[in-house]
Amino acid sequence: MSPVISCRGLRKTYDGKLEAVRGIDLEINPGECFGLLGPNGAGKTTTIEILEGLLEPTGGEVTILGQSWKSHARVLREQIGISLQETRLSEKLTVRETVDLFASFYTYPRPTSEVLAALQLEEKAGSWVGKLSGGQRQRLAVATALVGSPKILFLDEPTTGLDPQSRRQLWDIIREFQRGGGTVLLTTHYMDEAERLCDRLAIVDHGKIIAEGSPNELIERLGGHHMVEFSVAGAAQQPDSWKSLPGVDSVYNDDGLVCLAVQEPHRTIPALLDAVEKQSAQLQHLTTRQASLEDVFVRLTGRHLREE
Repeated sequence: MSPVISCRGLRKTYDGKLEAVRGIDLEINPGECFGLLGPNGAGKTTTIEILEGLLEPTGGEVTILGQSWKSHARVLREQIGISLQETRLSEKLTVRETVDLFASFYTYPRPTSEVLAALQLEEKAGSWVGKLSGGQRQRLAVATALVGSPKILFLDEPTTGLDPQSRRQLWDIIREFQRGGGTVLLTTHYMDEAERLCDRLAIVDHGKIIAEGSPNELIERLGGHHMVEFSVAGAAQQPDSWKSLPGVDSVYNDDGLVCLAVQEPHRTIPALLDAVEKQSAQLQHLTTRQASLEDVFVRLTGRHLREE
């Protein structure tokens, strides 16, 4: 099975000095939802804009559906759909007129009524864009990306600022596109969204991929299935010293909390309580939970995804 998106040694340098992308290799397979995650300034937006054909790379090779942007730009634009984080649409057009306008850019577009039905915008077909809610505007932006019957859908933070119901509506739309054989490249600032939607993902930092795999694979590499988070007053030990507790696979500090990745919390917690007591310290906070993609991200980058 040939990848539908492929890049090798991708680089982008601005003004001959700033390296935004520093040698990224990616392969995305047909029908996948692939997530590209990273802190602000990590290079993920630059990478996506190169893959979308909006930016010229400084170095490396990019193929989309087996073709290059240099030789087949018009053909490729017929086969991709793009929804930006903030798609600026004319507020004096109606919803139907907006989708009709975008449909006119393609040789074989989907019927506007079909797209409006898929995006649950039928009741708003005659409404001005300027009168839509945030969730409706975002669904309309995705509608303009889908009307050309794309094989690949690029979604840049499609649910930012949406209420939970609107987010889930867009999740359903993305899954339906996949069920029809479509491929999705997604960026998001919501780790739960990445876990639920992405078959595979890559974490980018400082212009390089620092981890890649399915959400479950990345969580497994963290070392534990559970997290024990605690804070202690009066303990002289450094966070790394807690790694000697039974069942602890890794340790990191997160905003004053010591976070332990563990396989068997029922072994680790009694030993932790005993160690705190021996130090004549005071346990101020203790929680346990399932390990998540957020834990992987923080451990690899030292930052939460939504931090500036």
